[in-house]
Amino acid sequence: MSTSKNKIVSITPKADEKKTLSAQQKQFNTLTKKIELQKQRLVEWQDTRPLYQQKVVESYEPLQETFSQYKLAWVLLLDQHYDLSLFKKTDKIKIRHLICEVSEHLIADYQMNELKPLFNKYSEEDFDSLNEGRESFMSEMMKDLAKDMFDVDLGDDIDMTSPEMFQAHLHEKILEREEAEAQHRASIAPKKTKKQLEKEARQQEEEELASKSVREVYRKLVAVLHPDREPDPEEQKRKTELMQRVNTAYGKKDLLLLLALQLEIEQINPAELSLIADTRLKYFNKILKEQLAELEQETDQIEQMFKINLNIPPFQRLAPKQMMSMLARDIKDLELDISDIKREIKAYQNPASFKAWLKIYQIPRVEDSYY
Repeated sequence: MSTSKNKIVSITPKADEKKTLSAQQKQFNTLTKKIELQKQRLVEWQDTRPLYQQKVVESYEPLQETFSQYKLAWVLLLDQHYDLSLFKKTDKIKIRHLICEVSEHLIADYQMNELKPLFNKYSEEDFDSLNEGRESFMSEMMKDLAKDMFDVDLGDDIDMTSPEMFQAHLHEKILEREEAEAQHRASIAPKKTKKQLEKEARQQEEEELASKSVREVYRKLVAVLHPDREPDPEEQKRKTELMQRVNTAYGKKDLLLLLALQLEIEQINPAELSLIADTRLKYFNKILKEQLAELEQETDQIEQMFKINLNIPPFQRLAPKQMMSMLARDIKDLELDISDIKREIKAYQNPASFKAWLKIYQIPRVEDSYY
């Protein structure tokens, strides 16, 4: 969706004229600027999404796996220390807490089910029972988020097995909601008055005229760019590439891009834009408003999905660069965590050293703990 090849589409009076722009011309310029900015924002999200996913797979997830293995070694070391006579009642309470905290995390997030017996040995609750309650809590939380952000009810069949499955489920529910709302509006709509029918007729006529305006621009481009009418091979190749861009733009009702292509091939010049009558610009502006709304919706959907996965409030603004910076910070934090746990495992192989550390360790309050 790059716009680098396209000339800027805007209406400006001729340099030797003092004529001010009309309301429709000003609106046209405002909409074209907003669309260009929104296109850039959407492209940035679309370009960033695969880069983010690639960095997660290549850098973050391997570090997570490494860290989980060190945490496994740490929890097994704690289990070895527990029965030593060196550790008294207060020490053992802290060791049990650490074993339960770390093993629950490894079972829930890394599917290390072999640690369930170890967790159950030191916990007052069975892991499966505890996990059932936690999954129920998470499910309810995601339902609340979906309700707040997208006004959809996810139902009881919510799939939390992966972010991709959750996103697919959420998207399906959004479509179902939109269809249900449309059917509901149609079912409860009262008999329309003569005034309403006349208004709808005008709106339908305006829709047709707006579509006709796009078709007119498209036909003008096709008339000069159709490659089958070009005998020169090089020029035919150039026109084929341009026609592909024209067809893509027309398929998306991208009026702005069609006008930009007219400027690019010099089918029209910037001065001619100022000569377009306000009655025609009105239909142009209608198409541009719809295009802007679609771009905003598409961008917002990508952004909101990332917010759900990153536990970011829906009202907080998130930019692609900010998201990549957050990931880079998380990777750096993981590297530091791995360095720390490697050093601690080595140092606390010595029970006396571990006891000295345990003496100053405080079990976090419930609201501060991993749970």
